[in-house]
Amino acid sequence: MNRSLCIQRYCFRSVVLVGKIQASLRAATLLAVAAVVALGATASARPDSATASQTARAVPLSRSDGSHSADSGGARSDPIRAVSAALGLAPGVTSPSAAGIPVAQAMLPTLTPLQLAGQRVIYSYGGLTPPAGLLNLIRHGQVAGVIFFSENVGTLAHLAAVVRELQQAAASPLNPVHLPLLLMTDQEGGAVRRLPGRPFLSAKQIGLSGNPPAAATSAGQGAALNLRGVGLNVNLAPVLDVFRTPGNFIDQFGRSFSNNPSTVATLGTLYLQAEQNLNVAATVKHFPGLGAATRTQNTDLRAVTLPLSLSTIRSVDELPYISAIAAGVKLVLVSWAIYPALDPANPAGLSSKIIFGELRNRLGFGGVTITDALEAGALASVGSTQLKVSRAARAGMDLMLASSRNFRQGDTATTRLAFAFVNHLLNQADFEAAAERVIALRATLATSGWPGNG
Repeated sequence: MNRSLCIQRYCFRSVVLVGKIQASLRAATLLAVAAVVALGATASARPDSATASQTARAVPLSRSDGSHSADSGGARSDPIRAVSAALGLAPGVTSPSAAGIPVAQAMLPTLTPLQLAGQRVIYSYGGLTPPAGLLNLIRHGQVAGVIFFSENVGTLAHLAAVVRELQQAAASPLNPVHLPLLLMTDQEGGAVRRLPGRPFLSAKQIGLSGNPPAAATSAGQGAALNLRGVGLNVNLAPVLDVFRTPGNFIDQFGRSFSNNPSTVATLGTLYLQAEQNLNVAATVKHFPGLGAATRTQNTDLRAVTLPLSLSTIRSVDELPYISAIAAGVKLVLVSWAIYPALDPANPAGLSSKIIFGELRNRLGFGGVTITDALEAGALASVGSTQLKVSRAARAGMDLMLASSRNFRQGDTATTRLAFAFVNHLLNQADFEAAAERVIALRATLATSGWPGNG
């Protein structure tokens, strides 16, 4: 307890030095975190904890504001290191961002634990103006990217100016990851568009059009050009869910191309290829599929269980992912539904059986995995953000989507991941491999217009 009190007092004095505003934002967090360290010896009873011997000596780490956090980890005897790009992937599988792997491997050893953890978190904020605290974290290399919602857009000109501000912060000399942030949104088409403009057709309208392949290609191109026009580089689309009944959860807003898995595979692949040909990374979702969800089975609001047979999941819901992965899709977003045939105990995004067993090993995906929203109602029983990211990281998720429109949610996720890494609550090589995949993706999205390129 004496060691924890020392950490607490030292943290508080350091925070005060950076000014009254930062102190008011950080103080409560640091006090609570110090208490976590004090209770570390008994933390082995929690589902995301290791043994008492692992948690008894939680290591403090310097924050970007000069303070220390007892829940982040710091001075370590074993340095952060580059790892094999094949780690965590099925034999023979390569990353669709393989061209960025050398850059990522060179950068990894230059990172602090907080910066390493930050490579695994997507932040969000409310309103039109990014908060100063978020910009500060970006300048210090503790942010992988930002997700934008309609409330952040204003006009396209305004959003473009915000994007330039964020990327300029990422180009700071204080940030060792001199690469573009992952700036993303949901621009599926039809009703699900955060930006005005293309693609105008929904997935369902594309599937019912006179020439679905041409419409899918046009939609992917339109989405990419729209995003690129304001500086965004990741689209959380297309949806690969195979809807079962008209008007169900995924069909009610026209988000599914078809109730035929082969048609979804063809059109979804054309859409993502069109995006990626224009250097916007595509994200297919919601693995292994929400097409069977009824109208009220919305994981944003509540827990969802889909009692599908294993053969149905693999022959219907997962089938579109085969062609998407073969086409080199950069990201896969994993759903929060429970699939008892695959894992009766855990939502897909918290299940190593689904992420490693199905997506990585059976289907051979080598890119970046990203969670659905951490604040989703489906995870209400899991508990805090800290518990959610710990379990998601252990299950094999690379990127955590902190989309509550409050940048402190992302900061909490980063701090917890850093703590888990330093104190060996998560496998360190797997952690480094996940960050390496994300940095490699960022490296492939660098363009001549990014501030870091001069």
